[in-house]
Amino acid sequence: MATKRRKGGLNIHIKPSKQGSLRRATKTKKGKNIPVSTLRRLKRSRSPAMRKKANFALNARKWGHR
Repeated sequence: MATKRRKGGLNIHIKPSKQGSLRRATKTKKGKNIPVSTLRRLKRSRSPAMRKKANFALNARKWGHR
């Protein structure tokens, strides 16, 4: 379980998703990056789960992991 501390003292919980659910939704092949334009489109999705996953993926791109 990933629990992180925010500045205001509130905790957020990031529920682990099913392996590759965002990738399956975008029909992106394994080993390829999901395009930013697709993630931005999914951020406006009707599904709250897809919105959260797309938002998390966009934020994770900024972490600088290699």
